[in-house]
Amino acid sequence: MVEPDAPSRRGRASGGGADDRDRDRPRRGGRHRGSGDERFPATIAALGALARDDARVSASVIDTASGRALLAVDERVALPIATLGRLLLLVEVAARLEDGGFHGERLQRMARDAAAGPGLWQFMQEPTMQVADLATLVGATADAWASNALLAMVGLDAVRTRAEALGMDRTAVLDRNRDRRGPDDAPDTAVGSTAELSWLMRGLALGEVVDESTSNRVLGWLSLASDFAGVAGSFGLDPFAHRDMAHGLQAVAATGSAAGVRAEAGVLRGPSRSVSYSVTVAYDDDGLQRRLAVGEALRALGAELLDAVHG
Repeated sequence: MVEPDAPSRRGRASGGGADDRDRDRPRRGGRHRGSGDERFPATIAALGALARDDARVSASVIDTASGRALLAVDERVALPIATLGRLLLLVEVAARLEDGGFHGERLQRMARDAAAGPGLWQFMQEPTMQVADLATLVGATADAWASNALLAMVGLDAVRTRAEALGMDRTAVLDRNRDRRGPDDAPDTAVGSTAELSWLMRGLALGEVVDESTSNRVLGWLSLASDFAGVAGSFGLDPFAHRDMAHGLQAVAATGSAAGVRAEAGVLRGPSRSVSYSVTVAYDDDGLQRRLAVGEALRALGAELLDAVHG
């Protein structure tokens, strides 16, 4: 999904300095607005309804080529993003592989990596796998065991340093996947702002995250992701086979989910334009109806993104 004619935006992923941080400090109740194109009325209404029901919401949509904001809803607020934090882990692993590290190296499934989360490795017979194969599992399924093994290999500090080098000061991996979090553990696996996550996806699409080879490697892993329960569920693509253009569309979408958290970041290319997006909803998951309302809000964004790339 590299677009060679698009302007370069290297370095800062968030585009925000100290003044931005002061101005955009989280406020109770939030703001719900569309900056740039007013193409997202249903999304703003749906997210606003969730916020009135005490959910914390954030969304960012930007034009991939120009970087122009198309939608901004509390986009600089850092919220829990659950397994979506794997984006930063995959960038670090891809950069190490491109530098010649870890090639052919195999990691063993360890008891310390156990976590009752998403993924396949915990159900497979093979106890050791190559680093690149584990990254494939992480990109495709947010595999909890594989994520923990890769994080133990590269180190949490390296992932944080990589995020800082990309200019991401509100998005971070805080801890490995755990079944239970005690008082000495980080409260969340990862946190992030949708402004930074949408810029990260844009950078990957333009081949600007570390370098083009690293960006393409990460996109390749993420292109296998099959969770289309949220935003990407409105794209009309086959969730298990969507790497090629179908009906003029191509999408890469990664999700993060946990109790009371739904997060997603992706890139959607259509006949008229490409957009990079991210959305997070943190809510009280106390009933099925509330969970269904979150899903409907995410798919409302997906439907309007579809309109945007056909516009």
